[in-house]
Amino acid sequence: MQVDYKGSDLELKCVNTIRCVSADQPESAQSGHPGAPMGCAPMAYVLWAEIMKYCGKDPKWMNRDRFVLSNGHACALQYTMLHLCGYKLTVDDLKQFRQIGGLTPGHPECFQTDGIEVCTGPLGQGISNAVGLALAESHLAATYNTPEYKVFDNYTYVICGDGCLQEGISSEASSLAGHLGLGKLIVLYDDNDITIDGETTLSFTEDVPARYKAYGWHVQTVADVSTQLDDLRTAIQKAKENTDQPSMIAIKTKIGYGAPTKVGTHGVHGAPLGAEELAACKEAMGFPPNEMFFVEEAVQHVFDKAVSKNDAHYEEWMAMYAKYKAAYPDKADEIERRFAKTLPAGIEGALIHFKIGVDKDLATRQMSQSCLNGIAPIMPELIGGSADLTPSNLTDYDGSVDYQKETPHGRYLRFGIREHGMGAISNGIFAYGGMRPYCATFLTFAGYMLGSIRLAALSKFGIIYVFTHDSIGLGEDGPTHQPIESLENLRSMPNINVFRPADANEMNAAYQVGLKSLETPTAICCSRSKVPGLYGSSVEKALMGAYIVVDVAETCALILLATGSEVGPCIKAAEQLTGSGIPTRVVSMPCQEVFLAQSEEYKKSVLPGDIPTLAVEAASANGWHRFSHANVCMNTYGASGPGGKVFEYFGFTQANIAAKGEQLVTYYKTNGPVPNLNNHPIFDLTPAGHRH
Repeated sequence: MQVDYKGSDLELKCVNTIRCVSADQPESAQSGHPGAPMGCAPMAYVLWAEIMKYCGKDPKWMNRDRFVLSNGHACALQYTMLHLCGYKLTVDDLKQFRQIGGLTPGHPECFQTDGIEVCTGPLGQGISNAVGLALAESHLAATYNTPEYKVFDNYTYVICGDGCLQEGISSEASSLAGHLGLGKLIVLYDDNDITIDGETTLSFTEDVPARYKAYGWHVQTVADVSTQLDDLRTAIQKAKENTDQPSMIAIKTKIGYGAPTKVGTHGVHGAPLGAEELAACKEAMGFPPNEMFFVEEAVQHVFDKAVSKNDAHYEEWMAMYAKYKAAYPDKADEIERRFAKTLPAGIEGALIHFKIGVDKDLATRQMSQSCLNGIAPIMPELIGGSADLTPSNLTDYDGSVDYQKETPHGRYLRFGIREHGMGAISNGIFAYGGMRPYCATFLTFAGYMLGSIRLAALSKFGIIYVFTHDSIGLGEDGPTHQPIESLENLRSMPNINVFRPADANEMNAAYQVGLKSLETPTAICCSRSKVPGLYGSSVEKALMGAYIVVDVAETCALILLATGSEVGPCIKAAEQLTGSGIPTRVVSMPCQEVFLAQSEEYKKSVLPGDIPTLAVEAASANGWHRFSHANVCMNTYGASGPGGKVFEYFGFTQANIAAKGEQLVTYYKTNGPVPNLNNHPIFDLTPAGHRH
């Protein structure tokens, strides 16, 4: 391949090695995306060989530069760089590309491979996560750095493609990044004019640099990285020098650069080059045409030098941190506690407790705010906010200071009306380390951010979501705002705890679980309207996920099973039913997932399975078949009107619950034995060692 290259022969050989090794991986797997790695190889070379600070022997070094490959389908590029730059990723690992249990999965997985900061692949998520990573760095720097010691002083670098910038989530996050002036965020935009369908002119003709200038970003363009890299080096240096604005560098590339017949076509995007095309590519670049994963000694030496340089940076930082720790032992201890994900002492005692006969009835969203008020002063890692619904979500706390460009030490985030971006930014904040983010919106608008929530669950990020206005009980705003399917949407995800507390004790338990669940996100769904205190509740009981809140002395004939604001009417209905000769137990189930994790003995003591059980929840009935024989739930959308009247209209009243409970008991008296809901096999289909 004849190129009038203006750099050294060795530099070009390094770039071409990245191209070929990245193309070898999908060829080996007969699956994957070689095109973007081949086009982006010059960017990766400059970042990893010259610019970034990293340490393969300590991948979690807190002051490393963060690198996010937002176009995660190009993951072969990142695996190549990790392999070349001292991380524990061998040639054998590269040969296991896209294979079960390997360290080189089909898209980057942060829990699987050292050196991967966040899970990317769903386009737009990575660049949005990077906003959170950059925000976390600026906050920690403002909190802990001193004039003589810069403990936190890293950049966040992103490579993204056209697809990332078409997804709306990136617009949300990028807009906020510009507003906040996140000057240590640098995005390298792979402007290759190709998506899966074909040329971007089919659907994407906007002026991306102009859009980012409008967001308040520092924007540069680089027209050529095929024949020289000096323009790219200069652009990155200028971006680093501008610490008042996030930077975008739009870089013209050719997808599949080096592939003789497929370069610049959408055919090279998502399929291996093929043995003939790959061999011809290697031969044109001066490499053995049929040798896979070939790295010349001189090329490896270039990256070894970069590793040595970064090892020196690492040792210098460690020495500086030792001096910082001697000078500021309390600050250092707090940093280390935070990055170890150890909760501060006194958290449990700071959470709200229900005092019988003393506390007045409150909406559970108010109880959530009381929890935040209790923990915020003693938990400096707590940072979060709302998608422009602070007065409704009640997510600010006493003495909170906004995080803004002028006040990066602040811990209250004004996300604006950007739910999806909010979720992804929160993931990035958690991924940075030393931070426990929470975020909030109305429960129905969780639909806007399900992609980010799902990635939090997959990534094992202990985010706390506060979702208020959790049922038709929100009232007058009507069915556009009343969540019906939202709870089941969340509950159906693996690795997320969904709480719907009924009182202050259950809210305490929800926050306890959320704070202690370092690898599982927690959704806390809160009512708009007031709920009564439950005299049979306790924090200890609520921590079991479900418990008996009202029981009867005689043999139980009926169980009413409810969550949140529906527990109160069930208690009243149980009193009526028991008084009429149907002894009725009430079970509150604030969290299905936590309950299902309890012992079989405990679960059967609460829900024996062979006693008629009626589930009551002002939401979709889906999922309740596991716990109940019948239900009082929603099978339509809601209605606009005062909350109490909407509950009455749809039957969530003492009278209707009691009537349906009596009908259920009568049904089984007439139609034979009660089916035992626990009488079925439970198959564990999770493969041994599966890490998801």
